[in-house]
Amino acid sequence: MRLLSFLPLHALLCSAANASEYANSPLVYPSPAGKGAGVWSDAYARARGLVSQMTLEERANITRGFTVPGNTCAGNTGSVPRLDWPGLCLHDAGNGVRATDLVTSFPSALHIGASWDRNLTYHRGLYMGKEFKAKGVNVLLGPNAGPLGRTPLGGRNWEGFSVDPYLAGQLVAESILGHQNAGVIATLKHLIGNEQETYRRPYFGVEAASSNIDDKTLHEFYLWPFMDGVKVGTASVMCSYNRINNTYGCMNSKLMNGVLKTELGFDGFVMLDWNAQHDVNSSNSGLDMVMPLGGSFGTNLTDAVENGTVDASRVEDMAIRIIAAWYLVGQDSKNFPFPGIGMKNVTEPHDQVDARIPESRDIVMEGAIAGHVLVKNNNALPFKKNPVMLSVFGYDATIPATKNTDVLFELGYTSSPEMAQVALGTEAHFDQAARGGTIVTGGRAGANGPGYITDPLSSIQQRARAGGTWVNWDLTSFDPSVNAASDACLVFINAIATEGWDREGLHDDFSDGLILNVAAKCSNTIVVIHTAGIRLVEQWIEHPNITATIIAHLPGQDSGEALVKLLYGEARFSGKLPYTLARNESDYSVYRPCGLVSPSDKDPQCDYTEGISIDYRDFDTKNVTPRFEFGFGLSYTTFEYSSLSIEPHQELSDGVGERYASMGDELWETVAKIEAQITNTGPVAGTEIAQLYLRVPNRPPKQLRGFEKTSLLAPKESSTVHFELTRRDFSIWDVVAQAWTIQTGNYTVWLGASSRDIRLIGNIEV
Repeated sequence: MRLLSFLPLHALLCSAANASEYANSPLVYPSPAGKGAGVWSDAYARARGLVSQMTLEERANITRGFTVPGNTCAGNTGSVPRLDWPGLCLHDAGNGVRATDLVTSFPSALHIGASWDRNLTYHRGLYMGKEFKAKGVNVLLGPNAGPLGRTPLGGRNWEGFSVDPYLAGQLVAESILGHQNAGVIATLKHLIGNEQETYRRPYFGVEAASSNIDDKTLHEFYLWPFMDGVKVGTASVMCSYNRINNTYGCMNSKLMNGVLKTELGFDGFVMLDWNAQHDVNSSNSGLDMVMPLGGSFGTNLTDAVENGTVDASRVEDMAIRIIAAWYLVGQDSKNFPFPGIGMKNVTEPHDQVDARIPESRDIVMEGAIAGHVLVKNNNALPFKKNPVMLSVFGYDATIPATKNTDVLFELGYTSSPEMAQVALGTEAHFDQAARGGTIVTGGRAGANGPGYITDPLSSIQQRARAGGTWVNWDLTSFDPSVNAASDACLVFINAIATEGWDREGLHDDFSDGLILNVAAKCSNTIVVIHTAGIRLVEQWIEHPNITATIIAHLPGQDSGEALVKLLYGEARFSGKLPYTLARNESDYSVYRPCGLVSPSDKDPQCDYTEGISIDYRDFDTKNVTPRFEFGFGLSYTTFEYSSLSIEPHQELSDGVGERYASMGDELWETVAKIEAQITNTGPVAGTEIAQLYLRVPNRPPKQLRGFEKTSLLAPKESSTVHFELTRRDFSIWDVVAQAWTIQTGNYTVWLGASSRDIRLIGNIEV
């Protein structure tokens, strides 16, 4: 059996049977005080000065939440009026400001993950952060490093960038830099193993699911993007609802004290997910702030100090960490708005606080375009000439019936109003298709509110008016009639997902039937899927009349206009899948969320016995052929890869057998440089995303360890792509030494257009 524990000697594999019986998370005390090193130095010095003037009650007051009648922030900390410290407004989420007016609906994280674009991700984070700041939000509750997507049915997978920890980590880091350079505190969430919505919290006498993760899997997969986020200085981390090795995330001293604050050297504050399981001893376990109210802190915390349960120095450290984060991002500046100034009940009289930034429009549109992935194209796209006649079908082609001030707007349920009728924690089964209109975001905490939506049909009609195209449409029929003179038929479907519930499946019969019915009557059928996660296409993808298929993800408010630019060739497809699109549900190593094993079971256990063999790692290990592999995406042009150059540094081999700390400078040093030339060999300009995979001995055949998006290359134009690999990229986690180490052996370097479209191969002997 696998002895699932964070104790080094208890992380060894023996057998997968009854793993949960031995899943435990050891106690790690005391909670280490923040050091205030590096970029935190000045912030800590100032925070210590301010906190030294506070009473115990004032310190405790800023570690808890309060209801503030004057704003609708998701949470508000206490303030210290005597010292002119105004408190913090905390609000959702990682895809834009939720449940308010005069903000931007940015492309969702999964959509940006499909762009594989660091620069775009940074600027999205920057402009998003500026909108939060304009609304008086101090703490932005994002980005998401978990869930990564262990199960493709995960209801919140769309809130993260990718199932791959390397890609996710790179884009998480860029988002944090953007948010905090804008002047708001980023919140890296959810620590950790929050990989399903099913039994994510304790409800009705049933405990939250326990994610039973061995130490090696934790470090090499689930913790990987958190390391990237801490490395670039995230000021806050949110602990998760679920249990990890049978201890609740916000009570887990091993995770918060041992891994996050000691091993990773995190100097910011750890925040409770809203009403997550905790107690006053959670402060000793590393929790620094509870939300949305006092929970087990407040007077319980001061009483605990007085009776000796919690040391006064711990409360001081909690306050310092929170205040230091405030200083770190410059919120002591006179130009930071009063907390919650733009977060008002929109049905009551309120000032118009317009947070939108004209300079962000190009980034919003670029992001909307970049996350579209072309997966099939039989010379149907781009349109070769202005079409004389287009026919549009499917419920996803038009806007929802309402987008006003109600709960549907607040939770992103405008196209799935039935979702708003169900209380969190109750069992519910939803239609996979949001048939109330096109979707530009998923549901609940990660949703955002668009000022407008350029939906597909209206955008096509606007182009038709300019070009003289005749447009037919039927957005309701399952088996619509088709004008036989149509130059092309476009079918729009979707797949929705939401916080609170996992998805029912990866396709729905109505949408698949609609596609087949149109394809039976139209020889040039183009399918467009807006989706909040993996959406299978196997029932129709090989139909001879289906000439093109676009995975359109969740583009935000510029959805339709972005799509039309791509259809007409005014913009170029460059997006790549940030996950594997399988042929069958059974092809995924983990498909369904784990649950109860019997009617009397009250203790759901999720044994992560698959280790790091998730998504393409598992497909490669088992030699399973996907429909479309991780990293796949077509373009309107073609690219040639050549001139592979691999330059390992001597330090790489010299370091074999050494042990490297997670946040030690040596682990992050560049130890190999790799270059190659990319040439546009096609007829039109285009952008390529070159992907570098590394074969680490005794691990899955390939692991992503680099990617670079070229500039727009004209036909016959070339560009050199550069990759710098760190010691971390070559390392495995040594559970005995509790450190990273490099093995001897042959490391294969794979460079290509996807995880399976490998163009160049090299080797590094270590």
